[in-house]
Amino acid sequence: MRQNLYVWLVGILLLTILAGYIDMTDRVCIGDSCRDTSARLGLDLQGGLQLVFQAEPLGNEQITSEQLEAARNVLEERANGTGAAEPIVQTAEGNRILVELPGISNLEDARAVIQETAFLEIVDGGSTAQAEGALICTSLGKPRPEQVRAGQGAPTPTAAATATAAATVTGTVGTTPTAAPTAAASGEFECPATYETIVTGNDIDGRAVQVVFDQASQPQVAFTLKGDAANTFADFTQRNLGKFMPITLDKRVISSPVIEGAITGGSGVIRGMTLAEAQKLALQLKYGALPVSLTLQSERKISATLGQDAIDKSIVAGIIGLGLVVLFMITYYRLPGVLASVALLVYSLVVYAVFKMVPVTLTLAGIAGFILSIGMAVDANVLIFARLKEELRSGKTLRAAVEAGFDHAWPSIRDSNVSTLITCAILFWFGSTFGGASIIKGFALTLAIGVLVSMFTAITVTRTFLRAIVVTPLANSRWAFHLETAKTEPTGTPVAGQ
Repeated sequence: MRQNLYVWLVGILLLTILAGYIDMTDRVCIGDSCRDTSARLGLDLQGGLQLVFQAEPLGNEQITSEQLEAARNVLEERANGTGAAEPIVQTAEGNRILVELPGISNLEDARAVIQETAFLEIVDGGSTAQAEGALICTSLGKPRPEQVRAGQGAPTPTAAATATAAATVTGTVGTTPTAAPTAAASGEFECPATYETIVTGNDIDGRAVQVVFDQASQPQVAFTLKGDAANTFADFTQRNLGKFMPITLDKRVISSPVIEGAITGGSGVIRGMTLAEAQKLALQLKYGALPVSLTLQSERKISATLGQDAIDKSIVAGIIGLGLVVLFMITYYRLPGVLASVALLVYSLVVYAVFKMVPVTLTLAGIAGFILSIGMAVDANVLIFARLKEELRSGKTLRAAVEAGFDHAWPSIRDSNVSTLITCAILFWFGSTFGGASIIKGFALTLAIGVLVSMFTAITVTRTFLRAIVVTPLANSRWAFHLETAKTEPTGTPVAGQ
């Protein structure tokens, strides 16, 4: 028991030292690989660059609202690829698209990346699935350095789609790849494998891409290939039944379906997705390249709407709020309050380190989410200590009271935090779905990270500290736990440490 306790204490100490190191430095290196961990601030706190693009039709037809929104989505993905998290990309009157990038230092690189045409490929994945969001190398090139520097090589596992012939109705779901690509310190992408490109977005007939439903009312994405690509694709699918066929946009996997039937005649369907995923994939297949021509109309540097003064006031407000919380916890709970305050310090160091490693762009809304999560962390400790005092008053020893208190408080902590995380997920979805509302994503993300870390510190760190107190003379002090004198107890049993 004591040996495990020492292991936990050493682990918490090492975690705190590591988090503190990340908080204090702007660059973390492991061997030859280094990562920029400097704090990232949003447009409201440090300003940035605003680009205004004029959309023009590629042919003689008028630009539709669907085409303009598709172009906005592609530009938003590309803006994130420059390393400028939480860009503001929105449409405006006159078929214009406004792009605002926080903290951009190299304006030429930013303009070049934003203006490039999105490039869609269907590649030969062999027997290895690729997780959605992973960057891969193809026979037509590798990811751009700015994509690698932005940390977008890490896959984001989601449900993979399944490719079938038009008459096939069964399928399986792809799996996460075993080999993950890496990035060198220079930002150059190191390719563990190069995948052959079978067809590109130019080979897909965008007019034929649509969301359809099978006999079980499950959504599918129907597509048709043009010209010789149909024969090339038929030969490829015939020779690779049961293997994976990743679909990439700018070398980033958007789906990794399994080939379950030869796709002849140039027509097939992709299935195994939710309706929202199918609609998104259809939009990406339909407009793998930008559906409109974009001309840079103007560019200008924009100043922070709030600036350093808002940061300074936020820090002061955070310190005051944290100080008042610590004072309350120590005054009302005494020794447990001191332990909770130390756990709160660990919590703050770990959360900020996570923000820097993700990285999270800190807007004023994001800082508000972080401060709010501190309240959530204290709330868990309050529930635990209230149950602890009840168990002690019932005559249990401190060791038994600590375990019982945590066991009884856990369901309430779990339910309240899960409900908050659900709210965060809804806010994040809202910010991802509606253009110009991306700032809400920052608030949702910082709050969600804070809630998850607060659950760890309350259940693990505080609990470990209390278990450590059990074996000390402080375990016999009723004053340290803010309890009444022993004679007021119905059982007459004093608190014991054993």
